[in-house]
Formats: sequence, structure tokens, C-alpha cells
Amino acid sequence: MTAAWLGPVAVLVPVKAFTEAKLRLAPALAGPERSRLARSMATHVLDAARTLPTAVVCDDREVADWARDHGALVVWEPGRGLNGAVEAGVERLGNAGALRVIVTHADLPLAGDLTWVAAFPGVTLVPDRRDDGTNVACVPAGAGFSFSYGPGSFHRHGAEARHLGLPLRVVREPLLGHDVDLPADLLAEV
Repeated sequence: MTAAWLGPVAVLVPVKAFTEAKLRLAPALAGPERSRLARSMATHVLDAARTLPTAVVCDDREVADWARDHGALVVWEPGRGLNGAVEAGVERLGNAGALRVIVTHADLPLAGDLTWVAAFPGVTLVPDRRDDGTNVACVPAGAGFSFSYGPGSFHRHGAEARHLGLPLRVVREPLLGHDVDLPADLLAEV
């Protein structure tokens, strides 16, 4: 990873092994269908990020190969868990020249262009439509932002921005707010 490859803004997409993704959808979709859905949504997110340098943080060889095939840099972070992997990915992108990193989850089937997310000097958070999870977060690469994904992450991430003294912008954007975690999300209207 070189600074010449990255611009001032980069996108980081954490991607779990497709075969292990979206387990909460099991009541509605069988394993192969969940895997195909996870891959399809992740591909859509990479397409939405294509105007910016993009990296996939993962610990699965199939995902790493898929990411490279789609032109993304691979940030290999095995055994770190989601929060540790994202923090390591942001740090690595920062060390490679990015000033701001947009962390975008891979389960956003309606995601569009992401460049606008970085047009704020502090932290930008885009919550899910329930104001519970954090679907997209843009942070200054060198801020030492601690991620805390899981239920209630949107509120914890806002508290982290305030704790670090960083300006905070919250954008409730319906297309980025639509994620797919539960069977009801497959039918949810935007």
C-alpha cells in the first residue's frame, strides 16, 4: 500500500466470509442464498465506492480474492474481530496517505456515490434506519477513533466523536440507512 495509490479520502469496507455472513437471515434464506446475497450486496457497495480508492478489510481468502478481482486493495486482518479489523484498516490507510477514511458496511443494497460523506472535517455518521447501527462512518485517519460496532453503535460512535473533541455530523440518508440484517429487512421499503 503506497501513498501514491491513495488520495486524501479512501473507503474501507469490512467483509466477513460470504459463507458465514448474514446468519440472522437463516429463517428466510438457506446458506447458499445468504452467501450469494452477501456477495451481491458487497459487490454493489464496491461499485458505489469506485470513484475513491477502496480497500476491503477481511480475514477470508475467498473474500480477499473477490476484493482483488473488483479492484480493491486487501487489508488482511485475521482474528481481530470487526472493531479491531476496522481500526487496523483505518490506521493502515492513514499510514498509506489517506487523511479521511469512509468505513462503509457491505450490506447496503441501495448505496450510491459515497464521495459526499467525506465533505465534512470531523466525523460523519450515517445510522441505519432504526438509529441503532452505524452503516457508514467517515473519520479523520489520524484521530485514533475507537470503533464499537454492534447494537447501539450509532450512539457509541457519536459519543466517541465528542470524547475526541471532533465535530460531528449525522446524516440520515435513506439509501445508506437501508441495511440487510434481519428477514424483515429483505422486504423493508425505503
